[in-house]
Amino acid sequence: MSLLGGIRPPIAALSVLLLTLAGLTAFQLGHIDKGAVAPAVLTSQKYFAEDGAIALRASLDESITDIGRTASLVGAGEPLSPDAVLDKLGNVYQKWRGTVVLEIKSGRLEAQRGENLPLTALDLSTLNGPDGLAPRMVRLETGEVRLLTLGLLSWPGRPQQLLVASSSLKVPGVSLGKDRAIAVLDVSGHVLGSSGVGSGEREQKQLAAFAATTAEKAKRHPLQSKEPGSGGFPGVSGSLLGDSASGRRAVAGYAKLSGPTPGVATDASALGLTVVTFVSAAEQRSAVGDSFFWIAAAGALLALGALAVALLVVTVQRPLLQLFLESRRISRGDLSRPVTLPKYGEAARIGAALDRLRQQLLGEPGPPADGPRPGRRGRIGTRALVAACAALLVVWSAPLLLTLNRAGASVKVPQTVVDDQRERTDTLADRVRRALNEGHADLTSVASVLTAKATPAELTAVLERTRSEHGRYESLYVLKADGTVLARAGGKPHHSGAKTASTPSVTVTDIGNEPLITEYAEASALGGAVVVGELRIDFINALLKRPGMGEVRVVDAKHRVVGSSNGYRAFTELANDDLEALVKSANQKSGKGPGPRSNVLRHGGTFIAAAAPMTGGGVAQPLGWTVVSLQPAKGLEIAAYTAQNRTVLAGLLGLTGAVACLGWLHIVVVRPLRTLADRAEAVADGDRRTVLYPTHHDEVGAVTRSLETIRQQLQEQRKRDAGAGPGRDPGRTAPAGRN
Repeated sequence: MSLLGGIRPPIAALSVLLLTLAGLTAFQLGHIDKGAVAPAVLTSQKYFAEDGAIALRASLDESITDIGRTASLVGAGEPLSPDAVLDKLGNVYQKWRGTVVLEIKSGRLEAQRGENLPLTALDLSTLNGPDGLAPRMVRLETGEVRLLTLGLLSWPGRPQQLLVASSSLKVPGVSLGKDRAIAVLDVSGHVLGSSGVGSGEREQKQLAAFAATTAEKAKRHPLQSKEPGSGGFPGVSGSLLGDSASGRRAVAGYAKLSGPTPGVATDASALGLTVVTFVSAAEQRSAVGDSFFWIAAAGALLALGALAVALLVVTVQRPLLQLFLESRRISRGDLSRPVTLPKYGEAARIGAALDRLRQQLLGEPGPPADGPRPGRRGRIGTRALVAACAALLVVWSAPLLLTLNRAGASVKVPQTVVDDQRERTDTLADRVRRALNEGHADLTSVASVLTAKATPAELTAVLERTRSEHGRYESLYVLKADGTVLARAGGKPHHSGAKTASTPSVTVTDIGNEPLITEYAEASALGGAVVVGELRIDFINALLKRPGMGEVRVVDAKHRVVGSSNGYRAFTELANDDLEALVKSANQKSGKGPGPRSNVLRHGGTFIAAAAPMTGGGVAQPLGWTVVSLQPAKGLEIAAYTAQNRTVLAGLLGLTGAVACLGWLHIVVVRPLRTLADRAEAVADGDRRTVLYPTHHDEVGAVTRSLETIRQQLQEQRKRDAGAGPGRDPGRTAPAGRN
């Protein structure tokens, strides 16, 4: 018999599968984590730290690019004095704590703005090296750490100068909310900068413990620190549990600065910095995960499974094995006793046909061709018996898949997760605002170096360089006072006419299929001309794509959608009334004033919603945009949803196992058995020409081979009877094939 064919392997596999699933249901699926902190809180802290790492990396890379590009633009024009260079830099960007200009050859300080910089930490002799202008971290006398960003100023006929700007290593634009702290660590775990960390001994001790653990974990390879296929943040990230006190536990998340794409480093990610954030979360013991339910489900599966297997053994397996033995006996010539007839299905039909063939081998005449055919065709078929077994297993699986152990609309969402949704939404709002402000600052920087002597070709070269350095622009062009385009880079300009005094620095217009975000910066040296940048809407949408936040959208002052993390129609209204109310609450002028808001919505399911207006100033402030996020709670690692998901998994496993095993049984046994029943009856009815071929080398195939042997014996018997002549009594002929 075939190892994978026959009646026994599918039934045995079904038995093993049901026993395994029952054990898995009772001892594994029912083991719901009832820890003091829900896994959703730990995951949320990891996402929070990743947001901080992305914000810090983007800010540092932007600052490094700004210094290099400013030095390049200034060096391409007429020579300027060191003070003029710093004044021009300060008028465009206000984000550095201190700036200086040094003469490289002599090391003499030419000009300075802001705080004093530790210039003795700079080795000017190494500037010609491969990483001579790379940013570097230095420590001040006060113990604070600064990041020094370098740019080279070079004019023909003048000594080369070095532009240096310092910035603090603090995560910009991350909304911490209540009871949260954030810190930046170096590769050895030393705290370079922090915010929200109290001066108490317990807070400092907890930060030191998290920093030491994070420094070790940050040394791992990003692919080894994540589960296979998890995707998301390209760097090393994770979460940690801290000490517990007064019913609250410290929960931390960490993320190492990484490039925007895996394997691609930036100047900021090369610094080896890590962001760690931690919050005090309330401990709560979950009552979800009743072991009685899972034990009862396992017991019910054992009972129904035993009934289904017994039904298959009694009504399918035993009759087929009995039929196999009877067919072999008849084919070997043992015709002394009638065939023991099975009671059900195709086995009964084959048994009846086999007994008729036994009688024909004994010389008894067969039934007339047009007479009634003996057999049990009105009885229950094997296919119906298998379907009955499937129904028994569906009785167990269907309730688990559809109704039992549902979380319901009243599931409790940890408050820390709700607060994190609000703060992360606020962080995204600030990130979008900063991106728009940085874009306008870039245009202002370009406009400040344009001169009336520049040719259109030179202007185009400057625009092309700016567009290649910043991927946010779809099109860059210089618009003259009369509305004509003097030079451009990128796509075709959409602006028509000259910019008026009433035109804001940032505008949003509808161009038919998407919003058009346009920024303007005046170029005073060009006689009223402006530098115009049209931003790619995909650049804004990409900022909104963060894991663990659900669907994120940007709406304007009229609550119309202008950007989204997934597909959307531009300038459509928010379809959710609860979100509309949340946006209005976040933008209210009275009471708490404008600020981020969050809430748990329970219409059509349980959702965590948050809204955060863009506050903080800059040219983007007048837009009145609000970032809105909506996260389904069922996707969170909450005990109630974990129990529901595992219940569905148990039902799905049961249904899949039943379909696989019973489908296997139908293919290798039931279907060939039905075909064999028709063939056996045809042979018993007198068909001696059709050869019977076994489909599989199993019990059905063995019965088929026996019937083929009987057919050949009957064929030989007919030949002998025909050769014996009309005077011979056919009833006295000995059966052919007797051993």
